[in-house]
Amino acid sequence: MNSVAANARRQQLAADPHRPRYHFTPPANWMNDPNGIIEWEGKYHLFYQHNPHDAVWDNMHWGHAVSDDLAHWLDLPIALSPSPGGPDEDGCWSGCTVNNNGVATIFYTGVQGDWAIPRNQRVCMATGAGDLLSWEKYAGNPIIAHPPPGLNITGFRDPFVWREEQEWYMAIGAGIRDIGGAVLLYKSKDLLGWEYLQPLCVGDMHDSAPVWTGTVWEVPQFFPLGDKHVLLVTVWDSDPLYSIYFTGSYHAHRFVPDAVHKLDYGDRHFYAAHTMKDSQGRRIMWGFSGEARSSDAQRSAGWSGVMSLPRVLSLHDDGLLAMRPAPEIESLRRERHQLTDIDMSATSGHLSLDLRGDALEIAAEIDPADAEETGLKVRLSPDSEEETTIFYDAPRKQLGVDRRRSTLLRDDGYADDVQEGDFELSPGENLRLRVFVDCSVIEVYANDRACIASRVYPVRSDSTGVAVYARGRARVKSIDIWRLSSIWASSQSSSAPRRG
Repeated sequence: MNSVAANARRQQLAADPHRPRYHFTPPANWMNDPNGIIEWEGKYHLFYQHNPHDAVWDNMHWGHAVSDDLAHWLDLPIALSPSPGGPDEDGCWSGCTVNNNGVATIFYTGVQGDWAIPRNQRVCMATGAGDLLSWEKYAGNPIIAHPPPGLNITGFRDPFVWREEQEWYMAIGAGIRDIGGAVLLYKSKDLLGWEYLQPLCVGDMHDSAPVWTGTVWEVPQFFPLGDKHVLLVTVWDSDPLYSIYFTGSYHAHRFVPDAVHKLDYGDRHFYAAHTMKDSQGRRIMWGFSGEARSSDAQRSAGWSGVMSLPRVLSLHDDGLLAMRPAPEIESLRRERHQLTDIDMSATSGHLSLDLRGDALEIAAEIDPADAEETGLKVRLSPDSEEETTIFYDAPRKQLGVDRRRSTLLRDDGYADDVQEGDFELSPGENLRLRVFVDCSVIEVYANDRACIASRVYPVRSDSTGVAVYARGRARVKSIDIWRLSSIWASSQSSSAPRRG
């Protein structure tokens, strides 16, 4: 699809009140995993799993978009499509892109036959033209035709490749039957001939503490960060579950983890995390945010799937992963509303804010004092019939998003639950929230060390309010709200009615 056709498809969907404005979505139809993101000649290239023919998972291609600034994107032609009769005839699945001496090289999972059978998942390769607008598949595909012998494998997909000293290494997501998820390690001198070494890391499906690591690991990402190495994997167990990360040491091509944590408490709303290192030396991560509504509702909408905002990664002193929105997103800020030093006891524990909307960024710092619970309400109707609550529960030490009143819709699989995870403030530490509201998308960042991605579908046109609340004594040190602009050209968004 050329850019003109992509713009036309976007315009057709622009009036959908649930379609995000500043999170990346495909022109139409289905999207899932981010793939092969790379900085190339000063531009960021985003690839993603894409079904160009329907708004449900099927018929996987590699969609493609490009950005100068990590905020605004331009659609490019599809990069990879299944080849009839080839090793990827039933789908071009997830993988990565590397720079091989000036040649952009994609490694991806080719599927031929029943996708659930590991032997039908193969590693394939393609190389790009200088502008990355066209790609040529390697004539000898697959370059890894089957899993290593001697292992009872339950999955074999999603290659991640990196350069180490004078050789290339590849991590492949897998699972070992009756043991757990695994990442398998290969090496190569030329990117064509690959030697299996050993598992890089293996989970334990029988151990649930502190995070259950499942039976299959997808989309591995392995990289140094600070004085540690980090392994990101996505836990799959007959159904997508969530993404996790290990931190640990790496010596002699063996990774020894010392901690494991959930990557995002939104579970499947931040899935298949993919990272890249840019020219500034930053490790940047994206995830796929799936819908929280039925397949029929997705088909009716004509689109499905959203990319998270880019997150810049670092490590805290305690080994927890620090995640911050890429500062380039601040270029989208427009109208601003600010309040400071609010005693919540003087507001009866609830204060509605003047700036309303469904495309907002909110930055709040709250001294929780002795409040049992405090936080924000977004997508709030004037009578609170619809609302989504972002909360810190001090006694239970939980950060959460309460979706039980997010929508009046109840008949088509819309989520109405509470997403939450462990989060504790240190004595004297304030709660610092950055919340991004984008129509049906909510991303929550708390104190740079916990995140929740969520999806909500309000139906009332006046569900655009924002409020801060507290149950008990608390003080809002500051709160800033910005209206955020669309990431697409004005011609693509001008036909959409302005909401809020």
